[in-house]
Amino acid sequence: MKLIGSVTSPFVRKVRVVMADKKLDFSFEQENVWVPETMIQQVNPLGKIPCLVMEDGSTLYDSRVIAEYLDTISPVCKLLPPNGRDRAEVKVWEALADGVLDAAILVFIERRDRAPELQSAQWIERQLGKVHAGLREMSTRLGESAYCMGIHYTLADVAAGCALGWLAFRFPEIDWRGDYPNLARLADKLAERPSFRDTAPFLA
Repeated sequence: MKLIGSVTSPFVRKVRVVMADKKLDFSFEQENVWVPETMIQQVNPLGKIPCLVMEDGSTLYDSRVIAEYLDTISPVCKLLPPNGRDRAEVKVWEALADGVLDAAILVFIERRDRAPELQSAQWIERQLGKVHAGLREMSTRLGESAYCMGIHYTLADVAAGCALGWLAFRFPEIDWRGDYPNLARLADKLAERPSFRDTAPFLA
């Protein structure tokens, strides 16, 4: 298998963490989708990363699809319950963490690519409102539990950890550690895992 992505993308990191946790062999090909010469459309018509190229040349894209598929091909470190309410709850956690990232990334791109006088302060504030609401919900859901789903490490923790790590990397002004100490404790615990430590975005 070959994973195409960027070391700074939190969605690519999610897949890399899953692959590391499950001890899957793969090659990693870095791709900058923002440059004119990008070739990402050859494997993903949406022009987005991550993209997983299978042994037969077929491709999977969207981190949620890839992560769910990877969990089925190895019994090591099962990250998703087999079915039922618990599985749905893990997927809700993933959707919540990814939603926080979606909003934050829009702000990042707006600030990076538009001249200050062309930026919409109202639109940026709306997106940041989603980020803060998402963080508040993550904290409420976590409570005093060791992990997102209680005592077991799951894909919910992978998604949450990657979201928090990217916010710390790109938005240090958002003080989620001070506002939500339980999220800080979770992030610190996850950072001790080799899969998180070896994929940290500051290594780029």
